[in-house]
Amino acid sequence: MGTVDECAASQPTGGSRGERRGGATSAARRPAGRGSRDVRLLWLTNAVDGLGTQTSGVVFPLLLLHWGHSPAAAGVFASAAALTGVALGPLVAVPADRGHRRRIMITSALLAAAAMAGLAVAAAQGRTSLRILVALALAERLCAVTYEAAARGAITHLAARPEELPRIAAGIQTGDQIALVTGPALGGVLFQLARPLPFLADTLSYAVTALGVRAIRTPVDAPREERGPRPDILRTLRALPGDAGAGLALVARSAVLRLVVTWTSVASGVVTLLSFTVLFVLGAHGGTAATGMVLAASGAAGLLGSLLSVRVVRRFGPRRALVTATWLLTVPLAALITAHGPWAFGAAFAALCVLVPVITVVLSSAAIAATPREVQSRAGAVIGSAAALAAAGAPAAAAALVTEVGSWAPALLSTAVVVVLAGYTHVAARGTLSAAPADAARPDRVSGPSGERERQP
Repeated sequence: MGTVDECAASQPTGGSRGERRGGATSAARRPAGRGSRDVRLLWLTNAVDGLGTQTSGVVFPLLLLHWGHSPAAAGVFASAAALTGVALGPLVAVPADRGHRRRIMITSALLAAAAMAGLAVAAAQGRTSLRILVALALAERLCAVTYEAAARGAITHLAARPEELPRIAAGIQTGDQIALVTGPALGGVLFQLARPLPFLADTLSYAVTALGVRAIRTPVDAPREERGPRPDILRTLRALPGDAGAGLALVARSAVLRLVVTWTSVASGVVTLLSFTVLFVLGAHGGTAATGMVLAASGAAGLLGSLLSVRVVRRFGPRRALVTATWLLTVPLAALITAHGPWAFGAAFAALCVLVPVITVVLSSAAIAATPREVQSRAGAVIGSAAALAAAGAPAAAAALVTEVGSWAPALLSTAVVVVLAGYTHVAARGTLSAAPADAARPDRVSGPSGERERQP
């Protein structure tokens, strides 16, 4: 599961002072110390949840293979889960935006825990029907998608000031990277000890996630007066297609969100393409350990990038940090064109993963500041679905390019695509993102998204 994205303004491209005042009023009603406590809880639950997901996710294909199922079966399951999540996310985001965010997050986490507990029981019993395994795993994935769709938008309710958004986003990114580094290794060790253990660990992580969300005291839903009257069930169902389309309409109108969805989609496709290229190139020569080394180096570099990202954004400003980091991505991508061994792949991927968190922090903060409260989850679901669709065809593309052209072809294609993306980002960021460092303004002179000066609380 996870948390990220959206919220806070009335104008798609930045927000009005009215919403800024509303956010400040909400922060003013918050008891002293509660905000930082709840932010730490959000970071903790996100890290625990990510650790559990990485722990079990890496061993589920191994379980299928261990029981004699084909790699194609695991691939079909992965594709089905991804495509189902793309369709489900925007629909689940509607009730989340209508005031049910906390309830949906807790319920989906508990249901995912039940599905994982079922997988643990099935793993303990030995060979189990493929239908039962896939049904339980698919139920867990759908619950995870539900949680993610509802969790988008929670950040804005926990931030006392817009200036805190990059720090909160960086904390979430750090938790994700820690999970990425430690989760697969933990899952492998637990799987060797006993087949059910990785799934039991994920069951526990979902339970902790539900308790963590329950323990957050700050309201994570918009006030009732902002949501309007709650319609009856039939009216809600009839309005569901239009309500789900509101997020797509907002992304289409907003220059900031168009930049975010374009960058996220292209990056998702490129990273997936290159990841499967490494698996195909190194795995073809029995390089399981080498592949693990590349993934571990990437995760460690991503963790370093997450820890440094807030300082970089504050030092150089969102626009300069985003544009510079995007252009710098072309350097390790170009190095991958001539890479052959695990050390070359590991170094190039590490350089990529140091840069990506800086970009993620800028884009996450920009998306939060550009999205109205009433559609924050729906806009986030559109962005997530676009990224998932962009990544869906990458494994097949990687296999075709490596087989028909050569191991260098995916990297060459990725480099060309990112050069175009960097040019687009350079132009688009000029009119949508602030060029000034976040700490360049004095505390008593902070410019709001509308461009007018506001006094910090």
